[in-house]
Amino acid sequence: MIFGKTKLELKVGIFVFIGLVILIIFILSIGGFKTWSSGYHINLSFNFVNGIKVGAPVRFAGVDVGEVKKIKLEFIPEENRSNVNLGVWIRNNIKIPVDSTVWVNTLGLLGEKYVEIMPGNDYAYFLKANECLVGIDPLPIHQLFRNAENILRNLDDGISKIKNKEGSLGKLIYDDTLYDQLEALVVDIRKNPWKLFIKTKERK
Repeated sequence: MIFGKTKLELKVGIFVFIGLVILIIFILSIGGFKTWSSGYHINLSFNFVNGIKVGAPVRFAGVDVGEVKKIKLEFIPEENRSNVNLGVWIRNNIKIPVDSTVWVNTLGLLGEKYVEIMPGNDYAYFLKANECLVGIDPLPIHQLFRNAENILRNLDDGISKIKNKEGSLGKLIYDDTLYDQLEALVVDIRKNPWKLFIKTKERK
């Protein structure tokens, strides 16, 4: 009786253990954990990263190949500026040319931030482990709005000038004099098309 109870407990224990192992594997696979994958680390240098976080995806030619592992903010006294260093993990089978372009991209206008690497053309030299690639800084949101405001302001100025009969377009639309001159010219050419073939005398 005791032996049977022990055997039952052993079976239950084995099933519980197997269940825990499956649960752990499932959780790690969802989180993109790279336990069984080999890879290497490189550094990406930016002045501004627009809110990217640890764990953000890294894409190479539009394909997920790694993730951001650490973010370090540094100050460079020689250049009197701050620098953001991203330590990223890349799958071992991915070779990144040294002349590749890298920047922080966004899924949609306000979506998830990720690192985008566009392959270069120099396939003779690839980034090695712990080497650094300088990235292109993303444009801050406030700068985008400022640029949009400047475009709208210039558009408003252009429309105002047209309404005030300023510039060639404004005069053409609102000034009857220029329109009448063009109309007279067209009428004259229709009546006398031979004038189109007359050479203007060159001034000495």
